[in-house]
Amino acid sequence: MTTDQILTGLGLTVALAVGSQVLGRGLRIPALIVLLPVGFAAGWLTDDINPNKLLGATFQPLVSLAVAVILYDAGLGLDLSKLTGHTRRVVVRLIAVGVPVTFVVAALLADPLLDMSSRSAVMIGAILVVSGPTVVGPLLAIIRPTERLRRILAWEGSLIDPVGGLLGAVVFHAVTTNSNSGFLDQLGQFVVSLAIGAAGGLAGIAILWPLLCKMRLGEVLGTSVQLATVILVAAICDIIRDDSGLIAAIMMGLAVANIKAFRAPTRRPFFEVLVQLMIGVLFISISATVTPRSIQHLLLPTLGLVAVLVIVVRPVVAQASALRTDLSRGERGFVGWMAPRGIVAAATASTFSAEMVAKGIGGASKILPATFLVIVMTVTLYGLTAAPIARRLSVTRPVVTRPLLVGGDPWVVDLALRLKSIGLPVLMWAEPKHQRARIADAGLELAPDELIADATAEGAELEGITTILLLTDEDGFNAFAAAQLQGGEGGRVYRVAPPGGFEGPVPVYAGGDVLFGPDVNRDTVVRRRDNGAEFVVAPASGQPPPGHDLLFRVRADGKLVPVTENETPQPEPGDTNVMLGPAPPATR
Repeated sequence: MTTDQILTGLGLTVALAVGSQVLGRGLRIPALIVLLPVGFAAGWLTDDINPNKLLGATFQPLVSLAVAVILYDAGLGLDLSKLTGHTRRVVVRLIAVGVPVTFVVAALLADPLLDMSSRSAVMIGAILVVSGPTVVGPLLAIIRPTERLRRILAWEGSLIDPVGGLLGAVVFHAVTTNSNSGFLDQLGQFVVSLAIGAAGGLAGIAILWPLLCKMRLGEVLGTSVQLATVILVAAICDIIRDDSGLIAAIMMGLAVANIKAFRAPTRRPFFEVLVQLMIGVLFISISATVTPRSIQHLLLPTLGLVAVLVIVVRPVVAQASALRTDLSRGERGFVGWMAPRGIVAAATASTFSAEMVAKGIGGASKILPATFLVIVMTVTLYGLTAAPIARRLSVTRPVVTRPLLVGGDPWVVDLALRLKSIGLPVLMWAEPKHQRARIADAGLELAPDELIADATAEGAELEGITTILLLTDEDGFNAFAAAQLQGGEGGRVYRVAPPGGFEGPVPVYAGGDVLFGPDVNRDTVVRRRDNGAEFVVAPASGQPPPGHDLLFRVRADGKLVPVTENETPQPEPGDTNVMLGPAPPATR
């Protein structure tokens, strides 16, 4: 290809990846539902984005390293302290039971349904055991299941990918070397791969420890160090043993996220942007290698394979994994209806099928298109049905807003008590000990000390937080924290207006919507309360009474809608107003 064609192909790939994700966000559907058909159509219409022509032999190694970075990022979101009791038992069983059962059933079905050799059938069986955070995470963000279900499915998706990747590598070597080695020999090869990945993970942790814990490199350089270390360690592991770098990557992510001594910027926005871009580019690129001719005779057979995996295999695995646990019937049913395939399945199929085709193994050319169809079918099916099924099973979190109030001054505590009195599950955080004591004495739920340090938007989502109100008397902190927290899946971020429009020492970083309208800032609230004003809760009926300033409307379904400098929410039937006004005469 010419330089112009390469530049055109790279530009189109990135543009289609980002554009598909934007479209998915606008339609409130998983981006993968858009990425796969867009990549397929683009590969059909033009050769410019075919990665095998753009990058040649370097494409597959780049895919492996990109997947390692994605899994490292997934590990950063896993909190070991929350993987306890029955939750841990279910996750372990989903992997220990789900991987072999899915492997065997998929392999047995692929031979007759897809008309491929037994070696190709075994290979596709190994490929289809994985799920993955790249598809499960976005689905859960839309569905909003209960916190325990979210943890179970997030942990399963993150841990099953490296296990499935290693299984695929071991099976690939077994079917391409014409080895007659038995089950124990293959199991031994799998254990060796796990050991190499674990050793690589420990080496990576040893590299990151002095850099992140001792040198305190800061966010930008600290993020670069993490990225470089993950790529280096994964590359070395993969040189020694295919796909063992995935185990190393997830181990490193888990360590950085769960060892308190690490001071790493684990959720630096740039890192998240890079991971999302990688996911989009990988799906567009891999989908572009699938041709219409390769899938036209596989549609119905693959549909039969997917039907068995979805209707029979996954529910059976879920029920077996939940035996003798306290998961409700609805929770068991939902776990049984959530097993989409994602980037590791696509990457593994793309990597191994080409080499198997080159070796002349029967049916190997069907592995990638069949895997592509399985991914499209499962993601589309679960993406369109999981939310209504979750509601039908009563396993979704309530719509009611859960606000996090940051600050512990007396007026903030009083406001929290008023919000709690109308049924909102208020959570509070403050740093000074006397403020935390005031919050506890008021009977309000107090967040852990480290919440704000760890709570990017994704961290806030882990706690079920839907709205963040920054109400401290440190205006610079409010502005900076709003800039860091805004724009995530956890919900909207608001900050109290500083006195006289003063933005503190970091106005360039100011983010979040400013609360309470143009005439009510923090000092206004404090001064009026010192003069006897109170927070008043009353049913919404017309305009607020004279002397009352509207601060929030609480909808009939429990949604909290703040008044901001730029917007006053319109009243709706069943609203409750939260206002700052004179104390009722009886209490003066």
